[in-house]
Amino acid sequence: MPPVSSPAIMLRAVEHGDYDKIVTFFTLKRGKISLIAKGAKKSIKRFAGALELFSVLNLVWSYGRGRGLPILQEASIVHPFEQIRTNIIWTAYASYWCELVYAWMEQGQQQSSVYRLLKHTLDQLNRRSMSEHALHITFQVRFMTISGFRPGFDHCNICRTPLEGFGRSSVAFDVRRGGVICEKCAPQEAVPLCLSKGTVKLLRWVLNAPLEKLNRLRFSRQAIEESLRMLEAFVPYYLGKETKSMNFLKQLKSSLPH
Repeated sequence: MPPVSSPAIMLRAVEHGDYDKIVTFFTLKRGKISLIAKGAKKSIKRFAGALELFSVLNLVWSYGRGRGLPILQEASIVHPFEQIRTNIIWTAYASYWCELVYAWMEQGQQQSSVYRLLKHTLDQLNRRSMSEHALHITFQVRFMTISGFRPGFDHCNICRTPLEGFGRSSVAFDVRRGGVICEKCAPQEAVPLCLSKGTVKLLRWVLNAPLEKLNRLRFSRQAIEESLRMLEAFVPYYLGKETKSMNFLKQLKSSLPH
């Protein structure tokens, strides 16, 4: 089989034996793929520092005759996102987005919309065109939607009453049902997550707006706090676990002065 090439974003690397690494990328053409990088630990020149987490690269790899992993032949840096790496919080956010893609996507599942979303979000963070909080919210909401778990913001997930018909300014969000619930259907014995109507409408805009126009969004402090609280419950519920990088991000943020 001839060599294969594709743009890619590096998601993860683990050591393999004395000299090699197994590196996982999300590629534009083939989705998530794990490759063995021969001599990556031993030789500084082998990949010239290209194998850095969340970098955008151009890859060339080949398939052997056996059942082993494909072999990484070339990796050249396209976007190193050097500004992200100057700040530990930004690096933690970028690492979380990559881990989310790594944990959720199946090997070989080509999904160009995921590649474009991750690359766009990293680029916006590197440019500082949006705050890390706003990018964190928009990435997760869009990624969950692409993955088949679109949060329901348009109507009550029980009686289907449109959001505009809700009587209260505070809207209940049921993680288990995956969307908002009107005041008539919300359980009285346990108060679910609550979002203001303004936050719900903003998140609905995030879902429907073109990717390149998301940097026009302006999140209030209330919208950020409510959205992050909702997503911290929603994403792990459907993923089935909480990622290591999210735990690290929480610890990091709690240690910083407010």
